[in-house]
Amino acid sequence: MEYRTERDSLGEVKVPADRLWGAQTQRSFENFKIGGERMPIEVVKAFAQMKKACALTNAKLGILPENLKGAIAAACDEILAGKWDDEFPLVVWQTGSDTQSNMNMNEVVARRASQLLGSDVHPNNHVNMSQSSNDTFPTAMHLTAVVALKEDLLPSLRQLKETLAQKSHAFMDLVKTGRTHLQDATPITLGQEFSGYVAMLERCERMVETSIGYLSEIALGGTAVGTGLNAPAGFAEGVASCLSSLLHCEIRTAPNKFHSLTSKDEIVFAHGALKALAADLMKIANDIRWMGSGPRCGLGEIILPENEPGSSIMPGKVNPTQCEAVTMVSVQVMGNDVAVGLAASQGNFELNVFMPVAIYNFLQSSRLLADAMRSFDENCARGIEANEKQLTHYAQNSLMNVTALSPHIGYDKAAKIAQKANREGTSLKEAALGSGLTAEEFDRYVDLRKMCGL
Repeated sequence: MEYRTERDSLGEVKVPADRLWGAQTQRSFENFKIGGERMPIEVVKAFAQMKKACALTNAKLGILPENLKGAIAAACDEILAGKWDDEFPLVVWQTGSDTQSNMNMNEVVARRASQLLGSDVHPNNHVNMSQSSNDTFPTAMHLTAVVALKEDLLPSLRQLKETLAQKSHAFMDLVKTGRTHLQDATPITLGQEFSGYVAMLERCERMVETSIGYLSEIALGGTAVGTGLNAPAGFAEGVASCLSSLLHCEIRTAPNKFHSLTSKDEIVFAHGALKALAADLMKIANDIRWMGSGPRCGLGEIILPENEPGSSIMPGKVNPTQCEAVTMVSVQVMGNDVAVGLAASQGNFELNVFMPVAIYNFLQSSRLLADAMRSFDENCARGIEANEKQLTHYAQNSLMNVTALSPHIGYDKAAKIAQKANREGTSLKEAALGSGLTAEEFDRYVDLRKMCGL
């Protein structure tokens, strides 16, 4: 392999001749051979958008020549188009401020811009003008999170919500027995049960949307410690406005840069919304696989799509695999939430130095949830069918239908009827008739549809 010699403030470094990156990227590449988790490409793209916005703003403020602005912006556009993905090799497990990733971007943009321009573009003096790693990486984190939530997670959530809403409407009149503590309870309809799932996703959607409002505030303009040193007046506001145009969403400069550099509370809050979504998805997936258990020896209240054989030894077996995938994703997200929270707690004085691990886990959670919801929607939820015969059987034989008798004959007498039916293996109606109620009274009081509020 051929090398060229690059220089930084620590001296000379040999860099592969065919690479756009420079000395500081090479040092990080050699010094942090830890794991295989590279800085997510989403963060790289956010950095490119940010460097472009900074160049446009610096030129508008009159401190960056127009020709340099054009070259930097063009290099950033190439990165955004995916042309130079291999030029960003650094791992997550590096400096906690992610200085090396900032310099990786600065060096790649500078070298490519120099090639386009035909003259030198400096990574620090030009590409990093008015910035520091301490305000660029927090900004990249927020931009990445906003894009991930708006463009990937929320569309998946809304599609699954719509599918479950359609199922709720279709199943609204199908009476079934309710269950609490995994024991029989008073009746509801299958549609009412599904409406609860829809409401869960609606609430999670609103919580995610709320978190996007906080994430839309960025740290750029705070530079090293929050004082704004080396950033000209109007830079922070100008970059925010420029990013709003580039990303087609509202981006605002953070009102207090001392907060935005050291605190990661917005990421914690947003990931909390993801954890809430994971918890609800866990509940939904577990309910559906319980209701679909069988086909002959389980609950069998709903029929799930058959996507693949479920056993290498038991012929004909089919398992609720989509439900299992969702629940595993939920567990991973809950674990990630611990990492994000602990990382955010490690802000010392003017900087948090656990930012790479925080955004890595955040993006994994967002991506996994989005993918899992899409897969669950397409391969399970859309194909769910009601087993009306089984629903009716359970609903009519539930001893907890006796609850409707309590207002008329009292709790104690109603309990004795339920206990008698259970002990003797008879229907609730048979036990009630033997306790002094007439058949007409029983049918009038124990109306399952009325008990469901229909």
